[in-house]
Amino acid sequence: MNTMLRKSILGIAGLTVAGGLAAGPLHHHDTSPTAREVAVTAQADPAALVPHGVQGAQSRIDLTDEQTANVKAIIAATKKAGLPERAAVISIATSLQESKLENLGHLGDRNDHDSLGLFQQRPSSGWGTPEQITDPEYATLAFLKGLKQVDGWQDMPLTAAAQTVQVSAYPDAYAQWEQQAADLVGQHWES
Repeated sequence: MNTMLRKSILGIAGLTVAGGLAAGPLHHHDTSPTAREVAVTAQADPAALVPHGVQGAQSRIDLTDEQTANVKAIIAATKKAGLPERAAVISIATSLQESKLENLGHLGDRNDHDSLGLFQQRPSSGWGTPEQITDPEYATLAFLKGLKQVDGWQDMPLTAAAQTVQVSAYPDAYAQWEQQAADLVGQHWES
């Protein structure tokens, strides 16, 4: 391939990637960490929480007390499963994408099939009964059971690991929550 053609192709590919990164998520918030988050993140081992670095533009939401309680429930279930902090980061990022860390019941016409709970798991897909998958501990343990069945999940980018378990129509969407999930794990893992 001649040099001019190769440079043209690489230039177009670069614009495509840059355009995708610039577009980012449709709804994003200021991702500047607060002073507390900087202190907490500095205490956590970044290599364990975000071993691949965050991918793409990041989103962040302010959490209610209920959402924070769900973060703590996910972390407790991760510890109960004997898994490391990285599993909690993947779980929390997945829940941020699926439900914004809200334990959702049936949403009527706005519902995606029969999806429920923090991870939008479906009883009809074998995740459990509606009562089970709206229990944060059960739902997290079910997600983690799926994650443990993914060969090499520890070495995958977050979005690949989450997508392998969730099989979402929007597989890249999980990545936008990685930094907030890592910050939350850093903040609450020892609490």
